[in-house]
Amino acid sequence: VNQILLLLLVLTVCAILYNKVHQVPLALKNETVDLESPEEMEEEIPVVICAAAGRMGAAVAAISSIYSNTEANVLFYIVGLKTTIPHIRKWIENSKLKEIKFKVVEFNPMVLKGKIRQDASRPELLQPLNFVRFYLPLLIQKHEKVIYLDDDVIVQGDIQELYDTKLAPGHAAAFSDDCDLPSTHEMIRSVGMQNTYMGFLDYRKQAIRDLGISPSTCSFNPGVIVANMTEWKHQRITKQLEKWMQRNVEENLYSSTLGGGVATSPMLIVFHGKYSSINPMWHIRHLGWSPDARYSEQFLQEAKLLHWNGRYKPWDYPSVHTDLWENWFIPDPSGKFKLTRPDS
Repeated sequence: VNQILLLLLVLTVCAILYNKVHQVPLALKNETVDLESPEEMEEEIPVVICAAAGRMGAAVAAISSIYSNTEANVLFYIVGLKTTIPHIRKWIENSKLKEIKFKVVEFNPMVLKGKIRQDASRPELLQPLNFVRFYLPLLIQKHEKVIYLDDDVIVQGDIQELYDTKLAPGHAAAFSDDCDLPSTHEMIRSVGMQNTYMGFLDYRKQAIRDLGISPSTCSFNPGVIVANMTEWKHQRITKQLEKWMQRNVEENLYSSTLGGGVATSPMLIVFHGKYSSINPMWHIRHLGWSPDARYSEQFLQEAKLLHWNGRYKPWDYPSVHTDLWENWFIPDPSGKFKLTRPDS
């Protein structure tokens, strides 16, 4: 009897051990599934776009194009003045853009007091929101890397690609060189555009000559910026830009009669030799410089981002390649913003 009981005990212990050993992989598997089941939080891609009075349709079209062409976790920072914010908010909330993630940020134009030289030749360039790009760290608090876009752009590629632009150590920003794409050179020559520092700075002034920058140095376009906020703050970029704005008020070092760059010129000075490059196809520009000069359709289809910098905007008339822009435009539910077309 004792031997039988002992045998039963041994068999029972063996059975328990067998079950435990064979349940371990299942337990580990369940644990692994539990660990992997919550989706990893995607990195937010902050995109800053201004919504100015009279051209909010531009911001809406830009946002629409970005949102429609990416699966990335984009957070739009829509910057406006106090008087324009209610309009842009209603436009978004009452259109198909209501699904986007966005924050509306009010820009206080008082920060520009005494820093802008009045210039009657192109007064639209003196609008406060044109200088938002100078103050990115004040508007965007929690992000290390930020994309800034002018409102007159359309994004045809995945914004994640642009966000993944590598910035060299010590560089606070990446821009597109105005000499970077041979296919744009003919356009530049045909409409007499400037693509060197000579076109933006007044080299007759001693303060400009003292910079030691060759006037034939290729300029860059700050309508598309990938910025590193840590470096921007560390190098006090905003303070440097403000210093050159104030010097321009006192000495008239640059003006809109040159390259049309009242916001571009101080950036050319501050970032000279200290910026990384954006892939040229991520900033095909000059679409707004002439109502006649056009790129080939194939070239434009391959472009990742189109920029109508210049006087001739795609929501106005005359302008070129408006069909590409209108693909992403969403009509204003309030009816305040209307496209200007030949038959309107």
